[in-house]
Amino acid sequence: MANSDYYKTLGVSRGASKDEIQKAYRQLAKKFHPDLNPDDKTAKKKFQEVQQAYDVLSDEKKRQMYDQFGPEFENIRQGPTGGGGQMPPGWEGVDFSQFGGPGGGAGGASAADIEELLRQFTGGGFHGGAGESFGPTPRRRGRKSTQPGADVVHEVEIPFGKSIEGGEVVIRLRRPSGEVETLTVKIPAGIESGKTIRLRGQGEPAPGSGPAGDLLVTIRVAPHPYFSREGMNLHVRVPVTIGEAALGAKVDVPTPHGTITMTVPAGTSSGKRIRAKGYGVRTKDGTRGDLYAEILIAIPKSLDEASAELIRKFESRQKESPREELKW
Repeated sequence: MANSDYYKTLGVSRGASKDEIQKAYRQLAKKFHPDLNPDDKTAKKKFQEVQQAYDVLSDEKKRQMYDQFGPEFENIRQGPTGGGGQMPPGWEGVDFSQFGGPGGGAGGASAADIEELLRQFTGGGFHGGAGESFGPTPRRRGRKSTQPGADVVHEVEIPFGKSIEGGEVVIRLRRPSGEVETLTVKIPAGIESGKTIRLRGQGEPAPGSGPAGDLLVTIRVAPHPYFSREGMNLHVRVPVTIGEAALGAKVDVPTPHGTITMTVPAGTSSGKRIRAKGYGVRTKDGTRGDLYAEILIAIPKSLDEASAELIRKFESRQKESPREELKW
């Protein structure tokens, strides 16, 4: 692996962001995981190569050293600790002053500074002293095994009523093994479209002994033919007859919290809104929105001649024009 290009191993550019590197690693780790490829004898080797490349490129300091010196920085056998120690292969003439901090002196970083620098870059494997190994320690290998599994993203559409009242929805997931798993997701009352519910430990299994990833379920709320939502408030369109609007009436209106009776004042026009306090969206913490009923006058699609004549007589007696104030 010493001569490999870690960027090519992960399939990313040298300028890739941390998120791009992590995404590429998760995809490849899933693809080559030995447990998921029992018949592929090369999967284990490829998985180890992907893991090693990720260990370096996901660490800002290791990546900086890799970009400057290549993979040889992990194969150092002797440290530049002074006292006659030899420089490791490929490091002759390297100016360590750029890495020095206070106390490095005019000549650059001190031996202690460089030892600490190398200890950080090699994951704690550097122990100092001539002839001592800079290789990975068991603690570093243990850190690999605790890498969490990838998260799984899923989207589900729920009825408008369920988004307001809460409930459950059943989803089906196809796992990497090909098995289809059925899960029940609890929907909290008052959830909005676009919100995500996190189910911990229901994502992809970890590459090693780490925890499984999470399942992220994004909620999409289906539209309702009469109801809509605005924050914590609900809006409902309530059709009424010409007579109910002209003479006034009491009409029953369904809500998520039971049917209520609302009073339509005489002379109500289409578009008038009537408020029912506290009958909107409700949450567990006691927050309550309001319900706004918008009156819509329902005109009959067909009229018999007697009804039409009554309307003509009614219109002839009206002195007010509904468009009197309509101006440009």
